[in-house]
Amino acid sequence: MRELDQVVRLRRFGVHFDGYMMDAFWFDPDGAYRTWRKPNWPDGPDRWIAACRANGLRPGMWFGSNALVKINPAPAWRDSLNAKGSEMSFSEGGFLPDLMKTLDYWYGRGIRMFEFDFADFTAATPQQEKSESPEEIVRRNETAFRSALQDFRRRHPDIVLVAFNGFGGDLEYTAGHFPFKNAIDLRWLSVFDSLYAGDPRPSDVPETSFWRSMDIYSDHMVRRYEQSFVPLERIDPTSVMFGNTGTIYYRKTHAWKGELLLMVSRGGWVNTIHGNLEFLTDDDARWFARLQSMFAPLKAMGRTKTFGGIPGDVQPYGFGSVTSGGAIYTVVNPAQAVNDLDLPLLSRAQAPLARSGGEDTAATAATGATGRVIFRDAGFVPVLRGNRITLGPGQMAAIGFGRYAAPEFDLGVQEDVRIPRSIRPLDVAFRPVQQGTIEATVQPPAAGDLRIIFQQWYADGTVARSWPGGPPNGTSMGKVLRISAEQGGKPLPIEIDYDRLIWSGLSWGAGEIRHASFAPGEPIVIRCTSQEKIPVRLEGKLYAVRY
Repeated sequence: MRELDQVVRLRRFGVHFDGYMMDAFWFDPDGAYRTWRKPNWPDGPDRWIAACRANGLRPGMWFGSNALVKINPAPAWRDSLNAKGSEMSFSEGGFLPDLMKTLDYWYGRGIRMFEFDFADFTAATPQQEKSESPEEIVRRNETAFRSALQDFRRRHPDIVLVAFNGFGGDLEYTAGHFPFKNAIDLRWLSVFDSLYAGDPRPSDVPETSFWRSMDIYSDHMVRRYEQSFVPLERIDPTSVMFGNTGTIYYRKTHAWKGELLLMVSRGGWVNTIHGNLEFLTDDDARWFARLQSMFAPLKAMGRTKTFGGIPGDVQPYGFGSVTSGGAIYTVVNPAQAVNDLDLPLLSRAQAPLARSGGEDTAATAATGATGRVIFRDAGFVPVLRGNRITLGPGQMAAIGFGRYAAPEFDLGVQEDVRIPRSIRPLDVAFRPVQQGTIEATVQPPAAGDLRIIFQQWYADGTVARSWPGGPPNGTSMGKVLRISAEQGGKPLPIEIDYDRLIWSGLSWGAGEIRHASFAPGEPIVIRCTSQEKIPVRLEGKLYAVRY
């Protein structure tokens, strides 16, 4: 209820919300999804539902699909259970009919959104496992659930249905082969308003800003879903999270403007925001609202295009949206180098507008377009020359063309991501000194700081993510993937941003030694170590950076 008050507060500043999804785990473990958890909701959800509807918000509810996640099997579900008793078949027994009755029940109580998570279409009763092939089990389960949701939609055309885990896509890694091994069945678009593309997590692209690596993860997954022929409008990256919980790496609001700008730039029509909105100040709310108002006409046109390389392949890339009045390009350079990126002409509306006879007409050549950087990270100042932009290492920026190049669309500088003004790779080779440790000796740069990047790989060439556990009982990543440095036998301080409890795993480490911390002319010894139990190959690189 406190978060609902925060939604209402932000809306007073113009922030747009359509609905409020009650995420897991609202339910009584023995209530068959019909009873709310008594210790937290002693009087049930009616007050919350009524308050949502009074404020013009669609109330929504999370369901664990067919997995028994913190819920016990109801009597009607038991003849659908698998042999382990951990999940239910959609195509056998009473589970699916009872689930659909539950959805009808909550629709009658005012719920207008349902989220389905943790779906497993391999679930089968013991009898099914004996009589049906694994492929037939999956086909029958998917058909049964999709048909049930199609019928539900026909009866309740105003419902919003969103799909989370279990409906296709390989979500763990951003390095590796494509297409997805777990293919996306586009028939799900006949019942779901959106398919989500993975909870935010660090990508397999090392960045000294932990949050930028997370941006790259969501950008990468959106591109991969698009390559699987899911329309951009139907992809929900769920990439914006505010709060102080382990699920979101105790982020609070660090680098939140960049993550929000990227989310609205990707073209999705369902945009999920998780977390504690009280961390946003009133001024933050005004910025949030202004950004949404800028992109509302761009999203409504459905003219968002991707361009450039694949984020997980460490290639500069971007998202561009266009209307008859102009265009906004949001771009990222994930590489440890200064790079150029061409901004492709999306339409003639990218060009500046000329007044003629009281009507807006677009200039005919993109080369005549007036563009301006309207948002960037701190530090490196992007250089825009016509339709080409130069970005610093790990930098994101937004460029407005046409009407969006006007000063009124300035979104400012993101001060909590700082990009070096120059970067230079150092020709120093790391050597293995023992399993899980590599070492390099380098002369300190005459000017600037020393940046250290390392990553781990399995023997077969696939990226190796370490999974030491999330909060509260996991191990911090700085103890598993370690960077150390010494000069003259004395340790040097290293600034790192990845030393966190990370439930989703990590394959890299990144850090910097400030120039004031080392003496000139005396070699520095750098060691990178992995505590991964399975043998891994480590690769390290060094750079001189100046801020």
